[in-house]
Amino acid sequence: MEVPSQPRVLINDIQTDVCIVGGGYTGLWTAINLKQQQPDLDVVVIDKGLCGSGASGRNGGCMLTWSTKYLSMKKLYGEEEAVRLVKASEQAIYEIDAFCKEYRIDAQLRLHGTLYTATNYAQRGTMEPILNALDRHEINSWQQWQKKQVRQGAGSELHQEGFYSPAAASVQPAMLVRGLKSVAEKLGVKVYENTPMEDINTDIPITITTPQAEIFAGKVVLALNAWMVEKFPEFKRSVVLVSSDMAITEPIPDKLEPMGLKDGKTVVDSRIFVHYYRTTPDGRLMLGKGGNHFAYANRIGETFDQPSRYQSLLRYSFNRFFPELQDQKFATTWTGASDRSVTGLPFFGSLKHSNNIFYGLGYSGNGVGQTWIGGKILSSLVLAQDNEWSRCGLVSGPKGYFPPEPFRWTGAMMVRNAIRRKEAAEDAGEKPTWFDKQLAKFANAAGKADKA
Repeated sequence: MEVPSQPRVLINDIQTDVCIVGGGYTGLWTAINLKQQQPDLDVVVIDKGLCGSGASGRNGGCMLTWSTKYLSMKKLYGEEEAVRLVKASEQAIYEIDAFCKEYRIDAQLRLHGTLYTATNYAQRGTMEPILNALDRHEINSWQQWQKKQVRQGAGSELHQEGFYSPAAASVQPAMLVRGLKSVAEKLGVKVYENTPMEDINTDIPITITTPQAEIFAGKVVLALNAWMVEKFPEFKRSVVLVSSDMAITEPIPDKLEPMGLKDGKTVVDSRIFVHYYRTTPDGRLMLGKGGNHFAYANRIGETFDQPSRYQSLLRYSFNRFFPELQDQKFATTWTGASDRSVTGLPFFGSLKHSNNIFYGLGYSGNGVGQTWIGGKILSSLVLAQDNEWSRCGLVSGPKGYFPPEPFRWTGAMMVRNAIRRKEAAEDAGEKPTWFDKQLAKFANAAGKADKA
């Protein structure tokens, strides 16, 4: 991605209508929405590093929807709102594609859909209750493929069952976020990088302290994703930080095309700690796996800024999916931090002690497409609009809390290891132990990992 040699750093005190803390997808979509609706509004974005250097630039680039979460959303928000959110999440994919075309953002976005699969017998049939519910509301974009078509489309004989939806895309995540920064600046948003928030005073005007200057703002949006818990203890138990680890090959288009990997569709299996993979336009193959490292006390340490600690696990999974590529070396590996909420869905609201400071987090590893909706929600809250987004079911704050430490981390490790044993047994065609099956049921409480 193209990064300016001299990022703009805030060095003088400023006043602004809205200050957005965090220059990733959520922050930039919010800023863009605000300026599109009210061009005269003064909007500032600050980021402690470069825009996109957090989760937005280091994910797997799978742009997916909430359709597979319909049953969970129905329980949380009611049937009507769940239907609306499924539709909105699917429409977001097409709207992001149109936005990139309109503003000429080259993010390698390929609107080729997604394939949701079962890779062992135990995973088969898991989509049936969801698809039946979607069918009843005529919002089912999924179609079942025959096993031969699944294996051809996924480029792997490991898949036993598969469902395809056109409402999905793949994207180069860092190129997308840098493109959004460029658009925001063209719309008049002032973006300051290498400008971390050191402190915030919630009195009016809200004062944000940075290393060299202060920002006096009428309203503030906190778009910090997994980094939210570092500054705001009230969210310490609202999310759990879990890694998604990824690996990518050098360009090998001559090897991928005969396997059937010719386009940009994403492939996701249906285990608890999912595998996901996709190709790139230059013929690389990226594979990721969620649910590996759980951060104790939600501290973001060096693990999230280094090559993956789980390269052997990635290599094992890669070889199982693609035995014909087992001698293919990885060009690099990396780790992304996912802020998993109790529900697996994001939540929005205002801070308890300030109605002028808004937040959104908890995308649970599925935020590449859903941050488009996050931007609509947060801009509606900032502008005090009474609309479908400000009244959205997601605007309810956290829907639950994880246990305090050390119980949360200890429990997460027990559940994670039980899930690994359970799924290893299922992959081998064996029956998991009763104990591991029971522990695996606590996956939602321990932090089930979704797609990055």
